[in-house]
Amino acid sequence: MIRKIIHIDEEKCNGCGLCATACHEGAIDMINGKAKLVRENYCDGFGDCLPGCPTGAITFEEREAPAYDEAAVKAAQMQKIKKLEEDKMTTEEIMKIENEEERRAAMMKHLQEGGSMPHGGCPGSRAMQMKREEEALENKENIQQAVISKPVSRLNQWPCQIKLLPTQAPFYDGAKLLIAADCTAYAYANMHEDFMKGKITLIGCPKLDDIDYSEKLTEIIAKNDVKSVTIVRMEVPCCGGLQRAAENALRNSGKFIPWQVVTISRDGKILG
Repeated sequence: MIRKIIHIDEEKCNGCGLCATACHEGAIDMINGKAKLVRENYCDGFGDCLPGCPTGAITFEEREAPAYDEAAVKAAQMQKIKKLEEDKMTTEEIMKIENEEERRAAMMKHLQEGGSMPHGGCPGSRAMQMKREEEALENKENIQQAVISKPVSRLNQWPCQIKLLPTQAPFYDGAKLLIAADCTAYAYANMHEDFMKGKITLIGCPKLDDIDYSEKLTEIIAKNDVKSVTIVRMEVPCCGGLQRAAENALRNSGKFIPWQVVTISRDGKILG
């Protein structure tokens, strides 16, 4: 029969596994680091997997495909629940492996053998908030000396890439957002202290990602209690895409939020 079904572009797929987690019917598997539609009769055509894809690798298409088999899906789901209970500890043990290459290899083998993804999907996309404790220093001179002698991270949440960030999370509540171009942290030496400190950091590169961030940034600002937005970009023209996306998001959110734009030169100076 001709029906609507998903199509996965392997060239765009980055192997994050979010679609396989989002597909409650179990139509998608991770094979050799890529998402594949392996059970066409499990795909209901509703597209729960589409919003979770950070690279836009999943689309709909109309083509010849077997009919959606609800009975088979429910039977497989019951089996998966049993399997999940059996392999839960194994998954947790894999996530504790310190060596990244060994952990990745073990997880890929685990998935290929029918094991489940870790709770929350791709480990690199799992949201978390850091609690940064300020050092109890007596005066300004000591604070400045501490920053010079022992820099500390001011990243307050994970993930930080715009395309991986969720649109709603506890760390957005009452947040001051920093929307920054990737390169700014390398060009401007004191990025953590001058811009990231006390803020939730969202980074991206419209040239390399080749996507429009406007829609996602609009959702983040509209759905959360955001107090202010600081946009930090490079002086190069391609960074204009990030600034436009942030400005569009502010406008489309329907909120009146204080915001500013800071431009960094290629030699690391603040231009304005």
